[in-house]
Amino acid sequence: MFHRGPDEEGLVVEPGVGLIHRRLSIIGLGNGHQPLTNEDGSVIAIVNGEFFDHLEKREWLERRGHVLHTDSDCEILAHLYEEYGQDFPQHLRGQFAFALWDKRNRLLFLGRDRSGILPLHWARRGRGIVFASEIKGILASGLVPTEPDHRGIDHIFTFFAQPARRTCFRGIESLLPATMLRARLEPGGVDLREIRYWDLAFPDRGNEYDPRPEQAVQEFGQHFEQAIRQRLRADVPVVGYLSGGIDSSTIVAAACRLRDEPIPAFSIRIPSPGFDEASKARLVARHTGARMVELTCDDRVVGQSFPELVEAVDAPVVDTACAAIMNLSRTVREHGYKVALTGEGADELLAGYVWLKVGRALSCLDHGRFRPGNLMRFLALKMFNPHRTWEEANEYQHYIGGPQGISDLYGMYGDARQRFFSGAMWDQIGHHIAFEDLDLNLEAMKRWDPLNQALYFGFKTLLPGMLLCHKGDRVAMHNSVETRYPFLDEDVIDFCCKLHPRWKLRGLLRDKVILRHYASHLLPESIWRQPKQMFRAPLGNTFFSGASKLTNQLLSEESLRRSGLFHPKAVWAARQTFSRGELGPLQRVFVEMGLTAVIATQLWHHKYLGGGLCDLPEADFGLSDPPVSTPLEPCPAGA
Repeated sequence: MFHRGPDEEGLVVEPGVGLIHRRLSIIGLGNGHQPLTNEDGSVIAIVNGEFFDHLEKREWLERRGHVLHTDSDCEILAHLYEEYGQDFPQHLRGQFAFALWDKRNRLLFLGRDRSGILPLHWARRGRGIVFASEIKGILASGLVPTEPDHRGIDHIFTFFAQPARRTCFRGIESLLPATMLRARLEPGGVDLREIRYWDLAFPDRGNEYDPRPEQAVQEFGQHFEQAIRQRLRADVPVVGYLSGGIDSSTIVAAACRLRDEPIPAFSIRIPSPGFDEASKARLVARHTGARMVELTCDDRVVGQSFPELVEAVDAPVVDTACAAIMNLSRTVREHGYKVALTGEGADELLAGYVWLKVGRALSCLDHGRFRPGNLMRFLALKMFNPHRTWEEANEYQHYIGGPQGISDLYGMYGDARQRFFSGAMWDQIGHHIAFEDLDLNLEAMKRWDPLNQALYFGFKTLLPGMLLCHKGDRVAMHNSVETRYPFLDEDVIDFCCKLHPRWKLRGLLRDKVILRHYASHLLPESIWRQPKQMFRAPLGNTFFSGASKLTNQLLSEESLRRSGLFHPKAVWAARQTFSRGELGPLQRVFVEMGLTAVIATQLWHHKYLGGGLCDLPEADFGLSDPPVSTPLEPCPAGA
């Protein structure tokens, strides 16, 4: 866990609780040591992350008589708890995971920010709980056995990631975004209660906010620029990630203008046909004056980095672009920086993805119970997932409130489950459906415009599961870099949610309408008009073109039988089909993704569950002996 906080460490041990903190110092460099307390030390807090409105909150607290002793933004947490009690998370603005200990009432609170930018995991052991920002911190305690959760692995083959409570480790949960866990320490153990303090919400259909164009752009700009101003607050320099797409380009351009000077920008070049957007990033850098550092990351670099990526995330990773971003964050750190602005969240709020357009086109065909669009969706799905039945498709839609854009993509990708899972794997999964684990407000969704329903679903699955975890915090903090997300500012989110859908997707092609209006005053026309292109890295070239020794070891019959998760003959057949070039372009992509998921899961199994699948070393948690199941008797709650 040193990588999450290489600058300082802090520790407090009280009867019944122990809190440990590693600090990446960004604000209050000289006196922001954690843990932080209220005036009399009866409330103790440790925080990973930032509260971006801390200056305003500090002034308000001091007017109410509170005395703050440091310059740390995180000191406000204990005092806000004094003001609001357990409702205090509703008044937090920023990206954070926290643990707060109320000595007098023997209450421990664990909480995460609204979008799920910062991770927090926990497990119940004996009469207490153990928690950490990363699963490896829990495993290093030696208090939780290292065992697979096969249903958690199934999430990787359903959602590309793990957007719910379930992880790949049995007994270890992720605390959901916008959620707080309250642990009351009692003589017999610990009483737990999960508290949801916020959820994404949209107006009822027909009640959306639809201002005049000039007013809409002005209001969006006010919220967006305030979000950037607050995320530029730091006692260290702030840089920007720059892909050349409209999201990161708008952030970098706005940040340069608001600071009246260019900020450093860091970009990735993927030197493969169809993946290289470096020329666009260079154009934006020239236009804004940003000082750009360009990292070339080819399939060789991605392949070499992949084992490190899996260990950074503590889970199988399907998207190889995450390895490229991990290398980018390392470059940021090597240049002496530790804070970067990035553009995730815009596609989820402003309908940037192609599957949202396809979903709207198909939904236009449906009228009441007559749903030819849904039939066409199912027939297309059968081309990529021939094992899926009509009954299964309807059952999945039942759990998510109907077809929801990216759910069609999940359905196509889900063929890998049927294709590769072993009989033993299916025995462990049973009749469980991964969609059951999602925490969705289905009743509220019924009242929203269909586009907003799909945006909500993506905000609850793809965003926290993959973009903020595999591509976000975990790969950045692996290199001691904090990434900040202006599009996920609370006011930006609220404004985008209340906007009429026509400001997000107009017709079937014009996405991010309001962002493009705003960016037209900041960026070259070729940038703000360009269609969405997801940042990707090559899959096939990384693992399957002239397969590496590592790929062959992980996918050997011996290794596949040792893990017991996948059917060796099915994996071999898919590799042969792939290498012979017998697949169409889109089918090839999904077979690549499925095989990549198998490799990643095999690699994760090797790293965490006993090795023996390849020549790489296993993950090292700093323990002289392997983790064992030990009741947490002396200390009912701890970090």
